[in-house]
Amino acid sequence: MDFSLQPGMGPPPFRFVPRNGAVVSGPAFSLTFKLLATLIVLGCAVGFVQLWLAQRAAGNAPGGGWFLAGLLLLAYTWGCILRSTTRLDASALQQSWIWDKRMELADLAYCRLIRVRGLDWLIAPRLYARTLMGKFSVFYTASPEMTVEFERLVVELKAFRRMR
Repeated sequence: MDFSLQPGMGPPPFRFVPRNGAVVSGPAFSLTFKLLATLIVLGCAVGFVQLWLAQRAAGNAPGGGWFLAGLLLLAYTWGCILRSTTRLDASALQQSWIWDKRMELADLAYCRLIRVRGLDWLIAPRLYARTLMGKFSVFYTASPEMTVEFERLVVELKAFRRMR
C-alpha cells in the first residue's frame, strides 16, 4: 500500500527562503553559555580527581567507575555544546547536537520563538517547531542573524497557515 500524499491531498507545502538567499548558519549556544559549561565540567573533573586522590591516600580507593562514567557523559555533552551549530536553508532547519536534528520546512505546521529578551548572551533563543504529523523539535541559536530569520519564519508560517 502506498500511504504517501497524492497531489492535491493535504495542505500545500510551506516555502521559506532566508534573506541571504542560500544558507544561514551559526552557533547554537552563546560564548557565555559555553564558558559556563566549561567551568562546570572542569569543576566536576577537579572534584572527581580530588575525591579519588583523597580516597586513595586513605587506603580505600574505590574504582570510581560510576563517577568516571558520569564525568565522561558530562564531557561528551560539553563537547556537543561547544561544536553545536544551527543551519537554515530553503529546505530545512538543522542543528548538530548529541543527536543531529533536522526538520523539513515544507512539513512545518507551527513555530514559536522562545527567548528572554536582554539575556540572549546567556540564554540562547530557541525555535519550537512542530510538523503537520505532530513531530516537534527545538532549535537553539546564538546568532543574531539566525534569530532574525527565526522571527521571519514564525511570521511567514503563521500567515501561510491562516490562508489555508
